[in-house]
Amino acid sequence: QVQLVESGGGLVQAGGSLRLSCAASGLTFSKPYMGWFPPAPGKEREFVASISWSGAGTAYADSVKGRFTISRDNAKNTVYLQMNSLQPEDTAVYYCNAGPSTATLIRGTYLASWGQGTQVTVSS
Repeated sequence: QVQLVESGGGLVQAGGSLRLSCAASGLTFSKPYMGWFPPAPGKEREFVASISWSGAGTAYADSVKGRFTISRDNAKNTVYLQMNSLQPEDTAVYYCNAGPSTATLIRGTYLASWGQGTQVTVSS
């Protein structure tokens, strides 16, 4: 059974930083891409960032480029999202998931059920 457990969220002031973690277990797909997907107005989930199995390939939504950095530690089955220069509009529950590629993640095709997410709240 696939399990995704997100953590690291919190309350920060605008301009602050947070580091999110997502521990994955039970994934049987070989070398999955991982990504982060908070909800957005009018959308159940919005693509924010993804990373390839090797870590060499990353992709970001325009809204977070230069502020967020995705990384992973395959030995720990964990993917991270370093969030810098946070803004109030970044406030959301952040979820992670896996997919065969960045393209499938952007299209909304995922390999696992959603975890509980981790709340990020940015005050102005």
